[in-house]
Amino acid sequence: MSAAPLRLGFLGVGWIGRHRMQALLESGLAEAAAIAEPSPDCLAEAAKLAPQAARFASLDELLEQPLDGVVIATPSAAHASQTIAALQRGLPVFCQKPLGRHAGEVAAVLEAAQAANRRLGVDLSYRHLAGMAELRKRLDAGALGRIYAMRLVFHNAYGPDKAWFYDRTLAGGGCVMDLGIHLVDLALWLLHRPSVLGVDARCYAGGRPLGEQPGKVEDYASGRIDLEGNISVELDCSWNLAIGVDAEIGMRIHGTDGTLSLRNVDGSFYDFVVEHFRGREREVLAEPPDAWGGRAALAWARALQADRAYDPSAGELLDVARVIDRFYAPT
Repeated sequence: MSAAPLRLGFLGVGWIGRHRMQALLESGLAEAAAIAEPSPDCLAEAAKLAPQAARFASLDELLEQPLDGVVIATPSAAHASQTIAALQRGLPVFCQKPLGRHAGEVAAVLEAAQAANRRLGVDLSYRHLAGMAELRKRLDAGALGRIYAMRLVFHNAYGPDKAWFYDRTLAGGGCVMDLGIHLVDLALWLLHRPSVLGVDARCYAGGRPLGEQPGKVEDYASGRIDLEGNISVELDCSWNLAIGVDAEIGMRIHGTDGTLSLRNVDGSFYDFVVEHFRGREREVLAEPPDAWGGRAALAWARALQADRAYDPSAGELLDVARVIDRFYAPT
């Protein structure tokens, strides 16, 4: 017998929040029991997807409802406090990234999740691209021999369209917090949380070092992360970069016996190819089409149906946050 659909509350139903809600509803894993959103327009759009859902303007009202969990898709500054509030009510949470604006906020959320013994998920969606499970399986099986280098990029020809992204207090950072977080997460997740031995990073705003411009957020960042096992990770990310296409997103993992690769197709934000190279030989592990956008939320929901308890693997979130903090540390 299949489990009954989860009764979820959705906090924040702008574009990304509605997309995640739609994926959960269409999967049959969940129903929208309640929606909280201060924007009447966004609330009305969400109601088209779930007309039966109770509608509220605040988190406090949402948390008064009988729920199995809460999905949060609000501006970054509120993520930690809102997640903690839901956890303290005994509710599991799935939150948009970043979980916190710095490692201190992330640690506080993890402490609350452990105290409540409730499952916590974050929308680190690139883990769920088609082919990523096979890529990780091959890494684990030693298909690349000794891994010694990773190269990751996420360049965006555009920037965010909301003002709060450009406010350090509200966003926590710029393109590193928005895009680079995915790259850092992939590097650490694929290699099963190796120790981070050092981080050397540079951040720029408008072509000038970020440190010379108090109050600005970076629109370009480049960094090197040294991992145990003599593995060098280099990553670059940006907003509003002249690259001739909408986006350049990619990853290469180099080992003594080959390379595993992820790349976007023709500048797309949505279409990816995953490949395994052995010399000049090329094996395609996955290619478009692939409807991957809501998979992180679906994975959380499936796990939640089986067990609401805290999953210690959430500690990965703190590892990522600590690396990102190093990008903003004075050098």
